[in-house]
Amino acid sequence: MLPEFAFISLLFALFSSLLLAIVPQIGIWRNDARLMSLAWQFSYIFTISTALSLFLLVYSFTIDDFSVLYVSSHSNSQLPLLFKIAATWGGHEGSMLFWLFSLSLWLSSFAFFSRKIDPIIASQTLAILGLICFGFTLFILFFSSPFDRTFPALIEGRDLNPMLQDIGLVFHPPLLYIGYVGFAINFSLTLAALLNGGFSSVIARYMRSWVLVSWLFLTLGIMLGSWWAYYELGWGGWWFWDPVENVSLMPWLLGLGLFHSLSIIEKKGIFSYWTVLFSLASFIFSLLGTFVVRSGVLNSIHAFAIDAERGIALLTLFFLLTFISLSIFALKINIKSNTVKFSWFSIELFILISNLIFSIATVTVFLGTFYPMFFMAVGWGRISVGAPYFNSIFLPLIVINSIIMIIVSHLFFSKNNRTLFVKSFISSIASILLSYLLIKYNVQQNTELKFNIVAFIFIVLAIWLLLNHLWIIQRKITFKKLGLVFAHCGVSISIIGAIMSSYFGSEIGVRLSPNEHCKLAGYEFHYQGFTNEIGENYTAEKAHFAVYKNNQLITKLYPEKRYYDARNMNMSEVALSWGFLGDIYIVMGDKLGSGTFSFKLHYKPFVRWLWIGGILMSLGAFFATLGLKKKQNCFSYE
Repeated sequence: MLPEFAFISLLFALFSSLLLAIVPQIGIWRNDARLMSLAWQFSYIFTISTALSLFLLVYSFTIDDFSVLYVSSHSNSQLPLLFKIAATWGGHEGSMLFWLFSLSLWLSSFAFFSRKIDPIIASQTLAILGLICFGFTLFILFFSSPFDRTFPALIEGRDLNPMLQDIGLVFHPPLLYIGYVGFAINFSLTLAALLNGGFSSVIARYMRSWVLVSWLFLTLGIMLGSWWAYYELGWGGWWFWDPVENVSLMPWLLGLGLFHSLSIIEKKGIFSYWTVLFSLASFIFSLLGTFVVRSGVLNSIHAFAIDAERGIALLTLFFLLTFISLSIFALKINIKSNTVKFSWFSIELFILISNLIFSIATVTVFLGTFYPMFFMAVGWGRISVGAPYFNSIFLPLIVINSIIMIIVSHLFFSKNNRTLFVKSFISSIASILLSYLLIKYNVQQNTELKFNIVAFIFIVLAIWLLLNHLWIIQRKITFKKLGLVFAHCGVSISIIGAIMSSYFGSEIGVRLSPNEHCKLAGYEFHYQGFTNEIGENYTAEKAHFAVYKNNQLITKLYPEKRYYDARNMNMSEVALSWGFLGDIYIVMGDKLGSGTFSFKLHYKPFVRWLWIGGILMSLGAFFATLGLKKKQNCFSYE
């Protein structure tokens, strides 16, 4: 009966979200504070109902209730408990329920922290969030219920996709969903402001913390997804311009533009149009990502292939919310333009250029992701858009934005031109020298590589940016400044990791028999043989490698070739030896004879710096959130 209770709980969620969408609006129309105050009660009821429904689904997985179709399709009695829990969001239906649960958490959080702001704005924001909740709850109940029964109950489940049986799945989707859904707050708050007089600097100040926290979760989700793809898929890369990766990147870029615009509108009262459009677009593109991943319109290792009826329903939700929000923007935009002049060498000018860069980058990703689908839909054939297209546009944009961040760091922290010039000169000379030494060291480690001028330019800019911000650590700074330092240092470190691993990485495909060896990037890989292993829900062939450098043992690695009987699938488990200066990476391929296998060997210099930079960017968002001043006064439009 538990799945039935979960379904009934979703019905309560549907009813409460409908009341949340309607009753506060009536209260605003009648100027009835009592009706407006009900928005808070309906918000909490929706969250409790959604949480109960999700909890009962998780419990069905833990007790192996294979009478539930969704459980039998994505779990198995031999699956470890942690992966049984993670399997809850491992398929379409469960992931949509978790998406709704994430939205309910943001809804209640906003309700809890909005008691001291203008009740009209707060209740209208909750009502708009209620409308979004109603649409997605309705979709789950009628098109994507995870509580359908199968009779007779199956004895055993089909098992979770082996690629998803990883610790990354436990954290990556939840973080990504929470980041996606968090942009619903600024979306709803912006629409509420437009419906009640216009967007102001007071609302911008209040919105910044919500945007920062959403962007923080989205950054962690993208970073963890990149790490999962690196060590689980066995391709040796960290970003593949996969369609699903792309749709998470678009709201991330727009969120960056939104936060920077909010900081300017709060101080100067300008960039209002930028702020409103970024605010609406960040959530619209999050909805687009939801549609893409769960509709099956794009082929991706991450996407769920589902029927056309669900895809049409999701697309309808997406277009309705997009049309309504842009219509409100067009009809209700009433922003008072402040006469603010700023010089041609000011923070405001460079933030404006950054906004243009974020916009161009988003459009680039959008076209590269969806143009092949459009090309095929109109019957022109099939085309693919790969890394060369994206890199040809993104690399110049990264160069320009790195220069902007270097300049802004000087403008933000330097008090006089002499200090600015001296620090800039020292940092530039040091960055050139360090970049040369860094690249020369990696070329010496692998004589097949050559000095690359493009990589050199990127590394110079990244180290220059890093050194500029390290100057700041020497002086007393606030949380706000600490957030900027961590975020920008994270960008520079990620650039170093991306460029070094892309331009100076090495790989080779080999066929090895026991006791044979080969060389790569100064390392000797000795294949000692293999053993058969039995796991909880798989069997495996495990290769044994000893890795030497300069005749000294560096590490022992054990790549595997696993067979999952329940799914009748083979999977390669990567062997990794990570280091601060580079990773050694082995992928086990097909068996070619008695003890003979194909292997792919990689050396990835500085690749870990990518994720170290991502962590620093997240910490930057965290410190920036702590640095925001809490305003006790209510919203005012006077």
